[in-house]
Amino acid sequence: MRIPALVLAGAALTLGLAACGSGSSGGASSGGSGGSGGSGVKIGMSISTLNNPYFVQLRDGAEAEAKKLGATLTVTDAQNDASQQVNQVQNFTSQSMKAIILNPVDSDAAAPAVKLAERSSIPILAVDRGVNNAQVAQTVASDNVAGGKLAAKELAGQLGEKGKVVVLQGVAGTSAARDRGQGFTDGVKAYAGIQVVAQQPADFDRTKGLDVMTNLLQSHPDITGVFAENDEMALGAIKALGAKAGKQVKVVGFDGTPDGLKAIQDGTLAASVAQQPALLGQQAVQNAVKAAGGEKLPSTLDVPVKIATKDNLSEFSAS
Repeated sequence: MRIPALVLAGAALTLGLAACGSGSSGGASSGGSGGSGGSGVKIGMSISTLNNPYFVQLRDGAEAEAKKLGATLTVTDAQNDASQQVNQVQNFTSQSMKAIILNPVDSDAAAPAVKLAERSSIPILAVDRGVNNAQVAQTVASDNVAGGKLAAKELAGQLGEKGKVVVLQGVAGTSAARDRGQGFTDGVKAYAGIQVVAQQPADFDRTKGLDVMTNLLQSHPDITGVFAENDEMALGAIKALGAKAGKQVKVVGFDGTPDGLKAIQDGTLAASVAQQPALLGQQAVQNAVKAAGGEKLPSTLDVPVKIATKDNLSEFSAS
């Protein structure tokens, strides 16, 4: 399913797509004079999609930090198109950006974009998702494997350590989907009374989460638990479950988005592994400024995750 993206990405590099604007990619910029340490630094940021509240928070955190530091941040939306993302990175290199932040559409297909920036001696940082088969200056991300294990432990507790569960998977090819799924699979092994009866991709999308969950309920009407690899899919699953959500069926999500936290408050979502997307964006910009100045960064920067439930909801902001 990802082969076309890889082929298109390679073709984009080979053909040398136009270095002027990236067409329908969309963009925004922030920054200004003053600040500390980043004044005048031009940074490009390509986000996998802005049609997702989580990545909007990530962008907002990055833009706020750029403004604080006096850096100029140009943000583009790859619209979940790996070849378009390569094009955007190529544009950034031709625009003499001093650093690039990449939130990959696909962890494999991002490699050509990273190599392109490397050839131009521009440091590139990955945020939220890693890049396979290419070296980045740093990966700023949550510990998704640990988060998946936390989700398994929480769901097991909600179910009394027994029951049938389904897993809604994210976008195939992303490190976030792979790692969250692996963490959950490893974690649930500790509970012999829990059976994973189905796993199916819903691409981190709420509407697809609704559709996939509706279909899964036809073949598995007796499920008692759902793990969704992000809150958007969890919210779609909740809609499909109707009155069963939070009662006969416990749903655990991942991200801790405002809509997810509201669903926890309402009692339809049992829990979410809360990330801090605004903090991810903030720290990516901080370290992009450092990399632009020639500073060598640690290869990874882990931002903590924590289970959000109704009992500790006050620790998280749902605004």
